[in-house]
Amino acid sequence: MTTAPTVAWEERAGLVIVGGGVAGLTAARAAASLGVSPLVLAKGGPTDTATQYAQGGVAVLADDETSVDSHVADTLAAGGGLCDEPAVREILAAGPDAVARAVAAGVVFDRGPDGRLARTREGGHSRRRILHAGGDATGAELQRALLAGVGAGRTGIATSGSVRFGTTVLRVVTEAAGVTGILAHDSRGYGVIHAPAVILATGGLGQLYTSSTNPAGATGDGLALALDAGAAVADLEFVQFHPTVLYVPGAAGAGRRPLVSEAVRGEGARLIDGSGRGVTDGVHPLGDLAPRDVVSRAIHHRMAETGSDHVYLDARHLDGFAERFPTVTASCRAAGIDSRSDLIPVAPAAHYSCGGVVTDTFGRTQVPGLYAAGEVARTGLHGANRLASNSLLEGLVVGERAGTEAAGRAGIRVTVREAGLPHRPVVDRPTLQAAMTAHASVVRDAAGLTVVHRLLESGSVGPRTVHEIEDAALTVAATALVTAASARRESVGCHTRSDGAGPSPAPRRSETVPPSSMTVRLRDGRIEIVQPQLTGAL
Repeated sequence: MTTAPTVAWEERAGLVIVGGGVAGLTAARAAASLGVSPLVLAKGGPTDTATQYAQGGVAVLADDETSVDSHVADTLAAGGGLCDEPAVREILAAGPDAVARAVAAGVVFDRGPDGRLARTREGGHSRRRILHAGGDATGAELQRALLAGVGAGRTGIATSGSVRFGTTVLRVVTEAAGVTGILAHDSRGYGVIHAPAVILATGGLGQLYTSSTNPAGATGDGLALALDAGAAVADLEFVQFHPTVLYVPGAAGAGRRPLVSEAVRGEGARLIDGSGRGVTDGVHPLGDLAPRDVVSRAIHHRMAETGSDHVYLDARHLDGFAERFPTVTASCRAAGIDSRSDLIPVAPAAHYSCGGVVTDTFGRTQVPGLYAAGEVARTGLHGANRLASNSLLEGLVVGERAGTEAAGRAGIRVTVREAGLPHRPVVDRPTLQAAMTAHASVVRDAAGLTVVHRLLESGSVGPRTVHEIEDAALTVAATALVTAASARRESVGCHTRSDGAGPSPAPRRSETVPPSSMTVRLRDGRIEIVQPQLTGAL
């Protein structure tokens, strides 16, 4: 069921890109290099992206690596058996060229005294292969350089109107032959852009939880847009919780929380509890540099054991901490913490959605003209648990490919014949966040997932305002996530079922929503997700 709003404006574009982070801006550069002028639409401002806050870096070949084999092995090990190995190899192999193009675009990575690119090590990596910028401000540097390239017109993108901030995309409009455009809302009201291709680069769904490293706009918009357009999503049960997010009493639900980069542990900081005991001792051979799901679970269990709501990072012995980690240092100082003399309180927080809209390694979905890149996409690279610093790399590689592919449709003439607001269930955001945090975070069980499922069923049908559209997107994302988490009874990667079986030795598969094992439909204004062979899982 849809409601047709009053359309105040109409435009045409050869390509619309939804989202202004690394994937979206890289896609824009690629399309522009082929003579297509893309229109980038962003909900927030120039730096209201997850890219802006990415600290660690870009994972690419280490100085002593002559092939991607080791990087592939580390990625597969972290992914818990659910990575698509050919996709992993293809994306990682494209990394060096993608980084070279980023440098040519103006990205300035840190270099050592010898002038070579500086590298650090993060959890799950067997080598120091993480390129970084500004110490721990890699994402901010990527955002700066890519936006500067767009604004200066160096890539061929028109300097006027190529990137629009404060614009919310409400629906991707399709017909039998594929995408015909979008319905959007900005300061002028509701409008339609006729376009033969749309790239979703909207980021993740961190705002499903009370504590997240994601910006306020990470409300699962791309997932809702893709599902509404008929695309598939998969692996949404795998939400990665960053193990070391700065803990400040009373800050839960107060917006984005600053993370303490994994590279801090890579440089030698230790995770300890209030009595000084190592948190990961005996848990994993890599200790504090184990994959993120392992470290987050270890912290979760230690907090439960001690009755505390945080643990600590001990970085007091690290020389030059403020120079190497200026962003972390600034966050600590704002909270009254001096890393030279104080322990840094940390706790896990929602960080990254390993699943998303199902695409190939060129960003193509099953809907002609609809593409996805970055965190919103599920290429097969991350599996059940993303390896640290593979995300910015994926944004660079797949973003460029998606932009190139989508540009090929620019000459197709399309017309949006009808663009209505879809009616979806809406659950009040604070209520939804509290339920997801309590029952669908680091550790889950059937009883808790059922509580969330019943809450989702109680949502009122809407939306009626732009803010409610965001809440509706979160409700859609939560419904798909909880359904998948309920269906997957084994613990694997960053999906831990306290009441289920341990990792299975049998070959694993992803649960896709829809069209293979689950379907989505609208009935009486409500979204229903049905998985026939798993009926009764909730």
